[in-house]
Amino acid sequence: MENTSLSGSVLDLINSDHVTPATRNALQNRLNQPPITEPKFFDEKQFKRLQLTCNQLIIRLNKEPIDIAGPIDIRLANGITNGWRYDDLPNDGEAYRLFLTGINQTAEALFDHSFETITTEQRDAVLRAVQQGEATGPAWQNLPTDRFFEELLTEVTEVYYSHPLAQQQIGYTGMADQ
Repeated sequence: MENTSLSGSVLDLINSDHVTPATRNALQNRLNQPPITEPKFFDEKQFKRLQLTCNQLIIRLNKEPIDIAGPIDIRLANGITNGWRYDDLPNDGEAYRLFLTGINQTAEALFDHSFETITTEQRDAVLRAVQQGEATGPAWQNLPTDRFFEELLTEVTEVYYSHPLAQQQIGYTGMADQ
């Protein structure tokens, strides 16, 4: 399923002599990868919460359908890490699961509803509480909220901006490496 809506822009650059074959292959794989609909690491409810969180954290200028939660799920299912972690955080998979439980606990404490059913403004308030280390709920006793939020925001940003559609939105042409 090749996306040709980028003709005259990043797609043309990807297919030009200015991009090495390895870079071209990586970018085309990202461009043509369908969104993950059946998670491998998370259960359905956790995955939905992760999708809502990712969508809340990234403002999409052109509302391009870039899957952020799917690559995170795949990474965790395959046991891939960046090779380090803060000593006060559990392993990546456990940290994500605690986070997803914790945001629901915080949503219920603050708004008497699950994270999935609250408004986007209320989701902002929940995520702000996590970011500021003020989230409530038993899950947070085993996860430093502000530290994990930093890791989450970094990964969400990396996944999003590694996609050619996001690169198109900001006019990034750094993939032209030759």
